[in-house]
Amino acid sequence: MANIKPFRAFRPTRDKVHLVASRSYISYKKADLIRKLDENPFTFLHILNPEYKTKTQSFPNSIEKFEKVKVKFTDFVNQQILIQDKKESFYVYRQIKEGHPYLGIIACASVQDYYTNVIKKHEATLTKREKIFATYLETVQINAEPVCFTYPNHEKIDRITNEKILERPEYDFTTTNRDRHTFWKIEDEETVNQLIGYFGEVESIYIADGHHRSASSALLGKSLREADGNPNEEKAYDYFMGYFIPESGLKIFEFNRLVTTIGDLDVTSFLDAIQENFEIAYVEGAFFRPQKVHEIGMYIENKWYCLIPKEGQFKEDDAVKSLDVSILTNHLLSPILGISDLKTDNRVYFKGGLEGVEALKADVDSGKAKVAFAHFPVSMEELKTISDANQTMPPKSTWIEPKLRSGLTVYSTK
Repeated sequence: MANIKPFRAFRPTRDKVHLVASRSYISYKKADLIRKLDENPFTFLHILNPEYKTKTQSFPNSIEKFEKVKVKFTDFVNQQILIQDKKESFYVYRQIKEGHPYLGIIACASVQDYYTNVIKKHEATLTKREKIFATYLETVQINAEPVCFTYPNHEKIDRITNEKILERPEYDFTTTNRDRHTFWKIEDEETVNQLIGYFGEVESIYIADGHHRSASSALLGKSLREADGNPNEEKAYDYFMGYFIPESGLKIFEFNRLVTTIGDLDVTSFLDAIQENFEIAYVEGAFFRPQKVHEIGMYIENKWYCLIPKEGQFKEDDAVKSLDVSILTNHLLSPILGISDLKTDNRVYFKGGLEGVEALKADVDSGKAKVAFAHFPVSMEELKTISDANQTMPPKSTWIEPKLRSGLTVYSTK
């Protein structure tokens, strides 16, 4: 059963929250990042980029650089840009994006739950990235962006969050991408204990987004626990920050593939090769978006096609191999184009479903890509089936919303 914990968050003062909280660092293009850092002295991006405009630069992923992140965070606290709550609390956070409300609870997840598989995974992680990020976490001693978890709807948890949002919020602001962010604090002991008890009735929670953050936090927690001289005392490093959203409120979008070259093949030969494993239908119109599972859109040389795998290409009872992203790799990208490892092959790149099939067409028309493939989104049931079976999806199988802000709440692991 899930073990969640309230915590004393460091968070922005009410007058600066819209200036401090930022999108994930990796989501910014270089020019946008520079502009943010130049124009906004309060953005959390300054903590993540502590050497901006300094003459001496540390090596990437070095402890020296990580220590500067810690110093910059301390500076924000000393300047009272970030303040720490006096009582351990849960935090209700709602993001409204394109009319859809995402409503969940920011809390701490248990490292023990990660290792006992109460926390379920659907994505493989890279050991090297895990170790780098674990070193980062050990050095900076903060979690600044919560892992996104989902869980089966629980009526009593939903009741608490739905009642809370009727109260005056602690924060209420809109960002330049037109997303609205609203935030409430739950600190009364009775409600806190109720939430702990209700989550204790939840058999499994699922990582929706943040597999490497989870794995790194768990790796660090395990390492520190093993080195601890007082193993029976619960410590801050036994937990890491998460955003818990019921599965009815989460949205899963597709992750589409683009390929820069089809090698020595011309389009006719390419289509002939595809017909070995797929039924191909030409689709009229400027755009094609798959409407159901096992429909794969393909755009090449100003034309859209619908690809449907032929009977016998996969087993429906194999949860991973029956995913459309697996079918595309196993029966087209790999045998025809020699693309089998999507993590390392630089001929293939990805676009999240929110960018739309219009973005796929634009990249092909501009010559950036030779061919694009559009998918129907993976379902929540597919995600849970694969997670429950301790299996993993291929890379870039899902684009999860909501995307969370860095610096809205910060959890100290010291």
